[in-house]
Amino acid sequence: MERLAEHKLVSWMQQETRKPLLIDGARQAGKSYLIERLFGPKHFKCTHVLDFRLNKAAHALFETSLEPEDIITNIELLLGTDIDLSTDLIFFDEIGECQSAVDSLKYFAEKRPDIFICASGSNIGLLGSFPVGKVQLLPLHPLCFEEFLMASGENKLLQHYRAMSRLKIVHEKLWQYLVDYYFVGGMPEAVKTWYSSKNSGPNERAEKTSQVHQTLISGYEKDFGKYSGAINALEIESVFKNIPSQLSKDTDDSVKRYLFKDVIKNKNRYQQLRGAIDWLEKAKLVSKCYPIDSKPVTPLKSLIKENIFKLFLFDVGLLGHILEISYKEQKQQAMIVKGFIAENYVQNELNAAGFSPTYSWNEGNSQIEFILKTNDGDLLPVEVKSGKRTRAKSLQVYKNKYHPKQTIKLIGSVGGTDADNLVWPIYYANFLNRLS
Repeated sequence: MERLAEHKLVSWMQQETRKPLLIDGARQAGKSYLIERLFGPKHFKCTHVLDFRLNKAAHALFETSLEPEDIITNIELLLGTDIDLSTDLIFFDEIGECQSAVDSLKYFAEKRPDIFICASGSNIGLLGSFPVGKVQLLPLHPLCFEEFLMASGENKLLQHYRAMSRLKIVHEKLWQYLVDYYFVGGMPEAVKTWYSSKNSGPNERAEKTSQVHQTLISGYEKDFGKYSGAINALEIESVFKNIPSQLSKDTDDSVKRYLFKDVIKNKNRYQQLRGAIDWLEKAKLVSKCYPIDSKPVTPLKSLIKENIFKLFLFDVGLLGHILEISYKEQKQQAMIVKGFIAENYVQNELNAAGFSPTYSWNEGNSQIEFILKTNDGDLLPVEVKSGKRTRAKSLQVYKNKYHPKQTIKLIGSVGGTDADNLVWPIYYANFLNRLS
């Protein structure tokens, strides 16, 4: 599977001098695969890997010295190889397991900016200390819809997708792939299983993919206990599983703010749940969208309240699995919860495109799912509709009140072409950054 992030790695590699590059993402999002199977073999003579989760002996390499030269010598001795610093890549995998290795990145940045050194971690946000300003961060999310199409092998369809085609036959095929994506999600192992099982019957294919989903969720639940520290692991798990439960209660096509009541017994306020929510956000398993209840102006961040937000799960496939939504239900798109799945999908596409956090707007009964800031400083209201209808009362209310230069609706049909009031098929959400 190809990943769009590889282009950013190539740009980093081509810099005359560089900071160590740190890939930050949820566990099993494809960080190791990106370096070891895609980027490293294509662009370097050799990739030298230290996996701090699997190889405990690698921790000892940083105990006596954090000098880059000493560390490189120690790596050569441990791996029994020579490292050519002009042609080879050094990869510190799961670096969050070794704080001394994290600390060493500061000295690589200061003393050996010529070296090609990458690191990855699924618990970077949970570290006790971090070399701020001494690394180049690269967030890595599960596969977005474009990458899901890339994995399908349908190259002609992918070309039409990237050109944002409005042909009916293209729409019909893209819509079917989108509904498949709603079920499979973007976790690399789930995507691999889905496409490698394409010759199986639909029920068998779906079952194999669901087994991957369950394994992933079980792994995250184990991580809650392993990395939670002073925070109660059961509280983290309760919040994690409560997000789909709350989303599923929103049957009017718009997700509501996250409610703290009844998530954990005898804890009904934000401050009581803040530790668990922050932990999940730092582990990249959830993301926030902040509703604005006044006139949107920049900076949007100045209008938010830290205890009022929507919470979304980082992968729609896992979201559907937790809610026991079958592949057949996804294909039929007749379930009452399809609206929040569509909104969660757009949230994840925005995150992958670099929008984080996101913002929305609500006033009375009117709600706009997302408000984006363009490069010109204008604010772009984005309304999300899971079905084919284009009528949007909330968007009209917003237009009448604030007169935006441009609006956009994401819907389940081909859409329209009005330059000031765009109507796009929802699968083009990944391209909203073209308007910003």
